[in-house]
Amino acid sequence: MNLVSKAMSIKNKVSGKILFDESLSRYSWFNLGGPAKVIFKPKNLNELSFFLKNINGFKKILVLGAGSNTLIRDNGFSGIVIKLGSAFSRISLFDENTIIAGASAFDKDLSNFAFKNSVSGFEFLSCIPGTIGGGIRMNSGCYENDISKILVSVQAMDLNGKIRIIYSSDIKFSYRGCSLDNDLLFISATFKGKKNNKKDIQKKINYFVEKKKKDQPSKIKTCGSTFKNPKNEKAWKLIKESGCAGMKFGDAYISEKHCNFFVNGGKAKSSDLENLINQVKDKVLDKTGINLELELKIVGEK
Repeated sequence: MNLVSKAMSIKNKVSGKILFDESLSRYSWFNLGGPAKVIFKPKNLNELSFFLKNINGFKKILVLGAGSNTLIRDNGFSGIVIKLGSAFSRISLFDENTIIAGASAFDKDLSNFAFKNSVSGFEFLSCIPGTIGGGIRMNSGCYENDISKILVSVQAMDLNGKIRIIYSSDIKFSYRGCSLDNDLLFISATFKGKKNNKKDIQKKINYFVEKKKKDQPSKIKTCGSTFKNPKNEKAWKLIKESGCAGMKFGDAYISEKHCNFFVNGGKAKSSDLENLINQVKDKVLDKTGINLELELKIVGEK
């Protein structure tokens, strides 16, 4: 039985949505991407477990959060896209400085929740436009802060539908990455901060938000930083010094405000963005000898 047939046999047994050949363009901040063979939007944890058990270990699965760091190729994704909804976005206080957040909760919402409960350490999340699940996967961060510094544990589901709890001390975090198995689907996470007064927390949030507004473009079709910063270097600076500022490919171009932000001008294809990315990589390597690594995730079929 092929993937579509398997998914069809499950469809009437769950209340969550199972969609076929649905365009992924509305799930990405670039507003780009072809169709997914199957999209599953589980209503709850039990449905997610049931689906994974009955899909019989099919491994080509993409969990898509806010789509704020993802370029989906024009030919789409020939596997399963799982989109976690409101049942996976709850945020609650465990004790006075410990917070539990669902994987589909927005980083900004967690920052706001921490502020309302006078918990410090989450302020940087007000500047990150993704979800908690994606933030853990890539150890999201900014301004000398990242997820690893506040994470206590992550609750995840394997492809057999079984839940595991993994403690932060057992995870190797790196700059924009972690050692967690790609086959794990994050369900929720536990974080720990420090008690502080709201005035100080708000002051820090305001500082980060204003700094971001000053440094980075907004209200355009982009997906944040394209490349990771190499050790002791800034990607944007390397791009600029390599003569890439203002480069275009089709209707994809490099932001005038920040050279590490690539933009869909409105009519770009995913291939335009990918070609522009590859051209910049080649120019920077030729000019500086540094091979830039992507921070942006490119998924789907070429």
